[in-house]
Amino acid sequence: MQNLYHRRVAPTLIISHELTRQLSAISREIKRQVGLLINRKGEVAYVLVGNNRRIWIPELGKFRVGSGRLKGLRCIHTHLDGEPISPEDISDLVLIGLDLMACIEVDQQGLSGPITYVHLLPGDREQKGYTVERVPDIGRLTVDFLALVQSLEEELSRKRIGASLGTSDRALLVGVTSGAKWLEEESMKELEKLALSNEIEVVGRVIQRVKRIDPRFLMGRGRLRELMLHCLQTGSDLLIFNQELTPAQVKILTDFTELRIIDRSQLILDIFARRAVTREGKIQVELAQLKYLVPRLATKNTAMSRLTGGIGGRGPGETKLEINRRRVYTRIARLNRELANISRQRQGRRQLRNRRGLPVISIVGYTNAGKSTLLNALTGSDVGTGARLFETLDPSSRRLRFPRDREVIITDTVGFIRDLPRSLMEAFAATLEELNDADLLLHVVDASSNRMEEETKTVEDILRTLELRRIPVLLVLNKMDRVEDKKMQALKRRTGGVPISAIHPPSLRPLVKKIEKIIWQRSSNPGISSSFP
Repeated sequence: MQNLYHRRVAPTLIISHELTRQLSAISREIKRQVGLLINRKGEVAYVLVGNNRRIWIPELGKFRVGSGRLKGLRCIHTHLDGEPISPEDISDLVLIGLDLMACIEVDQQGLSGPITYVHLLPGDREQKGYTVERVPDIGRLTVDFLALVQSLEEELSRKRIGASLGTSDRALLVGVTSGAKWLEEESMKELEKLALSNEIEVVGRVIQRVKRIDPRFLMGRGRLRELMLHCLQTGSDLLIFNQELTPAQVKILTDFTELRIIDRSQLILDIFARRAVTREGKIQVELAQLKYLVPRLATKNTAMSRLTGGIGGRGPGETKLEINRRRVYTRIARLNRELANISRQRQGRRQLRNRRGLPVISIVGYTNAGKSTLLNALTGSDVGTGARLFETLDPSSRRLRFPRDREVIITDTVGFIRDLPRSLMEAFAATLEELNDADLLLHVVDASSNRMEEETKTVEDILRTLELRRIPVLLVLNKMDRVEDKKMQALKRRTGGVPISAIHPPSLRPLVKKIEKIIWQRSSNPGISSSFP
C-alpha cells in the first residue's frame, strides 16, 4: 500500500487499468475499502483505508481552492459488496469540493467490476446539482478527465464572475422552524428585506420544518449538503440563518460547509455599522458588535483551555485568547464611558429644553414605517429617507410650530424590529432615553403591511420593556394611499388611529389637530391618563 504513493496516472484518465486492478486486489485481501486521492498531475496525494462499509477523507485544508472552488483532487475508492455510490460519497463530493468521486465494485476474487462516478453540474436546471454515471468495467471508462474538470471549473468561474458584478455578496437565506411554516415564511420575507437593505443579493430562500431543531446543525446533514450545492451552483458563499446562532453552531456549520455563516442578529449589526453617521451612532454600533463578539472568542478547542488542567492544557493559544478577551473588555469599558458622557450632555440639553417649556414629541415605530418621512412632512426638514430597513439610526430633532405661536420639539428615533438583538437595545439605551422625556409618542405603523398587527405588537412590547406606560401614545396609520378606503375606515374604527399619508401633506391636518389637542390638554392637566394599554 505504501508503494501506491509512487504510482502515477495520466492527467486525462480518471484512473489507470493497472492501478484499478491493484487497488481492487488489496481491498479484497484486507476486506476493507481502500481509496486514493489523486491530484490534477496524476500524483497520489493520499492513500485511504476504511472499514468494509466506508472510508474517511482527512482534513484537506492545505489543498488549494481553485478558480471554481474545487480542491483539485479526485477520490477513487472500492466497494466490496456491490453497493452503488452512497449518499456519503455524494456529500463528500459536494462538501469538500472534489473534482470527482468514483467507486470501483470489487468481486469475491478481488477483480474490479463496474465503476460508478459522480461530478457536479453547475448549470443543472433540475437543481439536482450532480450527475451519476456507471460503466460496466474499466475498459469502458473513456472519459477525458482533464477536459471534464476544466470545463466544470470554467462554468463555475463564469458563475462567480457573474455573481461578483453589481454586488459584493450573494447569499442563501435559511429558516429552520419546528412551528408553523407560514409564520417562518413571513419572517423570512423580513430577513430578505434586511439582506437587501445591506446590499446583499439574495439567490434564494430555504425553509426547513423539523420536528426538533438539531442543537448542532439545526437541520439534517443531507439538507445542509443541498444548501452547499445550491451555493456552489449560484456562485454564493454566504448562508444567512433566520435564527440567532450560538457560537458553537456557527463554528460547526462553518466547518461542515466551508461557507461563511451569519445569523439575523449579525446581519442587523452589519446594517447598523454601515448606516451610523454620528460619533454617538458609531460608538453604539461598535459597542453592540463587541458584546456580540465576546462569547464567540471562546469558540476554541478545549485542549487549549487552562480550565481543562493537566499536561497539554496550557500554551500560547490560550494566552492569545485571554489577550483578545482583555482587549475587548477594555474597549467596551472605554466605549461605555464615552456613552455616559454623551448621555450627560443629552441630559443637559433636555434640562435646558424643559426650562424653556417646549413640549417634546417622539416618533416611534417599526422600521421602514415612514417615521422620517413624517418628520420631514411636519417640519419641512430634509432628514434622509429611503425604502431600506433602518434608514435612520441617529436621532433627529426639529421644531414644529402650531398656531397661536406654539412650538414643540419633535424627534425621530431608530426603528424597532422583531427580535432586535439585546446588545443593540443596550447600546442604544442613551438614544432611547429621549423617549422618557416625551410628552407624546407618535406610534407610526405601515397600514399597508400584511404584518401590521404583529409589527404594532412588537413596538408596544418594546415600549413596555422601556417602561413608557405613563406617556400618551397616538397611533398613526401611515400609507393610507396604499389601502382601500373601506379597509382604512374599518382599521381606524378598530384601532382608534389617525390615517395619514406622509408623502401627501394635506392628509396630515387631522393628525396635527389631534397632536395639538393632546399636548396642550396634557399641559393644562398633567394628570391625564396614558392611552398606552
